[in-house]
Amino acid sequence: MSTTAAPSLRVERRLLREGVATLAAADEVGRGALCGPVTIGMVLIDATTKSAPTGVRDSKLLTAAARERLVPRIQRWAISYGVGHASPVEIDEFGITAALRLAGQRALAQLSGEVGVVLLDGNHDYLSEPEQDALFGAPTPVVVEVPRVVTMIKADMKCAAVAAASVLAKTARDALLLELADEYPAYGWADNKGYSAPEHLAALVEHGPTPQHRLSWRLPGCEALDPAAFRRAAASGLPVGVQNGADPLAGPSQEESR
Repeated sequence: MSTTAAPSLRVERRLLREGVATLAAADEVGRGALCGPVTIGMVLIDATTKSAPTGVRDSKLLTAAARERLVPRIQRWAISYGVGHASPVEIDEFGITAALRLAGQRALAQLSGEVGVVLLDGNHDYLSEPEQDALFGAPTPVVVEVPRVVTMIKADMKCAAVAAASVLAKTARDALLLELADEYPAYGWADNKGYSAPEHLAALVEHGPTPQHRLSWRLPGCEALDPAAFRRAAASGLPVGVQNGADPLAGPSQEESR
């Protein structure tokens, strides 16, 4: 077990004293992975919420077994909770920031009751709709209105509710990657959970990407790949080794037909 000081609800209770009835705490996992979804966990608390279950820490400091043991305790402790995902296709289509917003709003929509304020780990508010048009276009908002957002660097280390949300996000995403590892065993996802571990990078070079990869990220060995053509081929059941802009659904070029 980690010897890092346990997070507390000090920050959350200070925010609740500012006149809001409830606070949602959120954390993300999978932002830097090469494949799989980006995932946001959220828990809802109020001024009457007791201290978080013993052992709650930022999910990165806990073993997989410890995280799994904490999940039902966190779910009983919180007033409400939610976990939202944004897929690799959505990451490629909208960009990672918009995908974080989509996953976060999906988690927010699962919470019961009104949310007064949201506490996010980090220094960027990815949950609120941007004031200007996004570079990649924007997904349709999941919620009508996003509550006031407060960001805090290292909130997952200091704030118990954010740490609890991180545990829910991590266990949910890890479970998905374990399922995908059975389908794509060459990439080592059961161990690396989609991050850039040596065996994952080597498999990308040897086997190429899968439909679960984030194809817009210029993956190692896949720099010439056309993401749109790759996904069309995968969806049609055709070989997915689509590179150099070639689209197998477009048929042979005039030059190839001669």
